[in-house]
Amino acid sequence: MSELVVGPDRYRIVGIADLVTPRMPYTIRILLENLLRHHRVPRSQIEAVLDWGSQRSFATAVDLRPSRVFLHDTNGVPLLADIAAMRDVAERPDLVNPRIPAELVVDHSVIADVFGSSTAFERNVDLEYERNAERYRFLRWAQTSLRNFAVVPPGKGIMHQVNLEHLARVVMTDGDWAFPDLCLGTDSHTTMVNGLGVLGWGIGGIDAEAAMLGEAVTMLLPPVVGVRLTGALPAGTTATDLVLTITELLREHGVVGTFVEFHGEGVRRLSLPDRATIANMSPEFGSTCAYFPIDEETIRYLRFTGRPAEQVALVEAYAKEQGLWHQPDSVADYTRTIELDLGTVSPSLAGPRRPQDRIALSAVTPALDAELAAEGRSGAEHGVVGIAAITSCTNTSNPPLMVTAALVARNAVQRGLRSKPWVKTTLSPGSRVVTDYLDAAGLTPFLNELGFHLTGYGCMTCIGASGPLVEELQEAVRNRGVTVASVLSGNRNFAGRISPDVRLNYLASPPLVVSYALAGTMRIDLTRDPVGYNQDGTPVFLHELWPEPDEVTKIIESVVTPEMFAAAYRAVFTGDTRWENLGQAGGDRFAWDADSSYLRRPPFVDGTEPNPVTDIQGARVLVKLGDSTTTDHISPAGAIPVDSPAGQYLAVRGVRRHAFNTYASRRGNHEVMVRGTFANVQLRNHLVPGVEGGYTLSLAEQGQMRTIYDAAMAYRAAGVPLVVLGGAQYGTGSSRDWAAKGPALLGVRAVLAESFERIHRSNLIGMGVLPLQYRPGENARTLGLTGREVITIGGLTEVDFASTVRVRADEREFEVVVRLDTAREREIYRGGGLLRLVLDRLAGTRR
Repeated sequence: MSELVVGPDRYRIVGIADLVTPRMPYTIRILLENLLRHHRVPRSQIEAVLDWGSQRSFATAVDLRPSRVFLHDTNGVPLLADIAAMRDVAERPDLVNPRIPAELVVDHSVIADVFGSSTAFERNVDLEYERNAERYRFLRWAQTSLRNFAVVPPGKGIMHQVNLEHLARVVMTDGDWAFPDLCLGTDSHTTMVNGLGVLGWGIGGIDAEAAMLGEAVTMLLPPVVGVRLTGALPAGTTATDLVLTITELLREHGVVGTFVEFHGEGVRRLSLPDRATIANMSPEFGSTCAYFPIDEETIRYLRFTGRPAEQVALVEAYAKEQGLWHQPDSVADYTRTIELDLGTVSPSLAGPRRPQDRIALSAVTPALDAELAAEGRSGAEHGVVGIAAITSCTNTSNPPLMVTAALVARNAVQRGLRSKPWVKTTLSPGSRVVTDYLDAAGLTPFLNELGFHLTGYGCMTCIGASGPLVEELQEAVRNRGVTVASVLSGNRNFAGRISPDVRLNYLASPPLVVSYALAGTMRIDLTRDPVGYNQDGTPVFLHELWPEPDEVTKIIESVVTPEMFAAAYRAVFTGDTRWENLGQAGGDRFAWDADSSYLRRPPFVDGTEPNPVTDIQGARVLVKLGDSTTTDHISPAGAIPVDSPAGQYLAVRGVRRHAFNTYASRRGNHEVMVRGTFANVQLRNHLVPGVEGGYTLSLAEQGQMRTIYDAAMAYRAAGVPLVVLGGAQYGTGSSRDWAAKGPALLGVRAVLAESFERIHRSNLIGMGVLPLQYRPGENARTLGLTGREVITIGGLTEVDFASTVRVRADEREFEVVVRLDTAREREIYRGGGLLRLVLDRLAGTRR
């Protein structure tokens, strides 16, 4: 233990400066401090960190304890429902309580129903409360009844932008102790605060609730990939273009399961918002985190966003004392280094269904034609823009991007251009500060003139809460098969995510979103073709609308102030009158409503002791999926179709169609969510080729095509266990615990895949579903698996965390790797899942 003096204050710290070397990555230094501060950690883990970089170190699992847990409402509600259920069965409910600070931001529930109107914001918020009042009352119960738990009410902003601009401490204190702000969140984009020098990443809701209740988060010590940035961005390019380039580059190199650290002279040329834009999309390039060490830019940003002077002083003093202050001329012994010259970045989009599929702006039309041809579609009417959304924390946290977009809008209006009438135009920034500085700069009227009125402060389109298309276009999609595109300034564009009526989704910078709204089609080369024509028929080009960098800088310097951030966050935990008038019921135990369609007591903690692990005998394949199956495919977040099993469930219970809401909003009801599992409207299950959506062959019913939910229930009635066959990168996307909970409730015992995304693999284990990985060079195709086989998986009773087991598929046998990578994961699997294990470890667990 050491002492740190900062002005009049004295802090106790665990000194690491004498233990680290200049060649140790900054992220590993933070892990070292965390292990040293928690005395229950075995010495072998600390020795492995000090020996980081050796093969032995990479085979060592470490037990980390986050400083705080960060949640949003759609993942937070089921997490809190689990905790409420634990309180129901606990002898001492007050012991089932967060042990560390936990903060929840309500930002995932507002839908862009109303747009293009000055009343859009208020009307969308009214609808949000009408649909979600029951969920919000539950959150108020949690805020009242749980210790160490705070809620940021609706309308304050998107969680990651709120975290970046206000909640993140960088260095935390507890009494007279000071230590790094190690922030783990239930959303994979928790990595956004990596741009601020905060080490954090996304974990599943199952791991998050365990961490809240005092359990360690176990992980293998990761490789650390260094990304060396050189040069400077060319004029006319944006931070969005840069992050799409980085996403493409790092996906090609393969960084899944690694920490990424940025260094090099190019880092010093990136503002902190630019760094945060890059860090936000760490999940898109597959890394666990994307870290920018603390430096002068970090301190400048903390002051700029109105953090208290004493907190800023503590961050600087602590970082310098502990060897966490960035030394530009020192380079760590990274596992490997990837280089990028910023000067090579060009204007880009990514799509139409993966963030890593970057397209140069000049190549959009041929890429579109190739995509349509692959789907057997042709004709000029395909490729019209149905949605143009300035949305998401990724880019709306970046003032230069937002001001550039507003100036493009101003210049377009002044030249007589307007958005095309079939384009749904929405503005849903991640912070009230955004609209404050756009108002102060006098730019809001120009965005309004193009239809980009404020629709809400929340994820909205990026999470799939895009609302209906313009009516005439929606009719063309549903009745004439027109293929429509969306352009959004978000981070996710997976198939079926943005809207069930939109097949092509492109990520782009905010100014390009405005540009495509003006054009109304993707069939355009914005580097050469006119974006539109004025009243005289004169062509107007994008380069004529694009502002000079000096103008953007001058506007930001003149209107964006620390006082603006201070005012926006002064009452961040206080809601408006709608929130305060919800009413609330306190008490140690939540009063469940048996008639609720939003909140049902979850079944995961019921029962007595878990059944012992047994071999999987006579299983059938529920679904056979291809590469890059995302958690959106497994557990969609968007609108609930009326004819789906979930829609039928709600209709039978008297819920009217307009009140179905989204899957994301109903994650507190396991009956809805289990029916929504594998229900993505664009899911392609190889058992039913040529069919899209949540369907499969029910081999328990003579091979009939049924919904996946109905087939699973038939298998359950017949006592048949289920498995899933997947491809490479199974479970990419959001840290969605229902993508594991849903399959578990359907009866899935194991998933066989070529590779797993980190968070989803952890979630599967947390729900007692076994992740099995084909050996290198093997997959379902090379092994000749059709998905119609009877599957037996033996040897599970002797399973070790580094073992293989044998799979028998009819007459074919092969070995697979058991992806229980640590002793802790093996313990969780054998214990029947993480929730049951946590409950049994709490004092006085069972009544």
